[in-house]
Amino acid sequence: MATVASMNGSESHVSMLHRISSIVSSNLSVDEMLGEVVGLAVQVTGCDACLVYLVDHPTGELVLRASQLPHAAALGSLRIPIGEGVTGWVAAHQAVVALRSDAADDPRFKRFQELVEDTYQAFLSAPLVSKGEAIGVVNVHHREPHDHSPEEVATLVFIGEQLGVALSRSLLEEEKERLLEETVEMKRVLETRKLVERAKGILQRQRAMTEEEAYLHLRNQSRRMRRPMRDLAEAIILADDLNRPVE
Repeated sequence: MATVASMNGSESHVSMLHRISSIVSSNLSVDEMLGEVVGLAVQVTGCDACLVYLVDHPTGELVLRASQLPHAAALGSLRIPIGEGVTGWVAAHQAVVALRSDAADDPRFKRFQELVEDTYQAFLSAPLVSKGEAIGVVNVHHREPHDHSPEEVATLVFIGEQLGVALSRSLLEEEKERLLEETVEMKRVLETRKLVERAKGILQRQRAMTEEEAYLHLRNQSRRMRRPMRDLAEAIILADDLNRPVE
C-alpha cells in the first residue's frame, strides 16, 4: 500500500500536470503566461527567487521579462547576449545548468548589480523551448546551498518544454496585434495628412496664403484651441463644402 507521503506526492504531481495542461490550452497573454511560469517554478523548486528571460530575435539577446522579486527598472531592459553568462549558455546549448552552491564562481557566470539574486548560493537554469528552438530561459535561485533533485530538474525542464510552446503561441499573437495596431496607426496618420493637405489648399485659396503660411496657421490654431490638427482640418473642409453653391 502506498504511504501517505507518496500519495500526497503523486497527487501533487497530477495536480501540477493538470495545471500545466490548463495553461497550455488557455488564451493567456504573454505577461500572464510568464506569471504562470514563475509560479510553477517556485512551486516545484521552493526557490527564493525566479527570473524568466525571453529571446529578442532582432538583437539576439535575452531580455528579462518576469521575476518573483520586484525588478521594475530591470524588466524589459536588462539584456544578456545569447551565449554569455550561464543564462546565455543555457539558451545557446538548450541544456540545463544546476549549481548547488557558490554559483557566482562558475566560469560562465555573469553578475548584474541590479539583481540581488546573483548573490545567492544555488542556481538552476533551464531553457524554454518551442519547436526545437530556445525562446527563453527560466532561472531559479536559492539563498543557501541547495541540492537540486532529479525530479526537481526534470519537472522544471518539462515546464520549460510545455510552456515554451504556449509562450511561443502567445508571443506570436502579441506580435500580430502589434502589427495590426501599427497598420491602423499608419492608416490614421496617412488619413490625417490627406485632410491637412486638403485644408491647407482651402486656406491657400480662400486667404491667398502660401502653403507654409497655411500650415503654420493650422498648427498655431491647433495649439491655441488645444485641438488636434485633424479636427481643425475636418472643420475647414466641412465649412468649405457647406459654402459651396448647390448645383
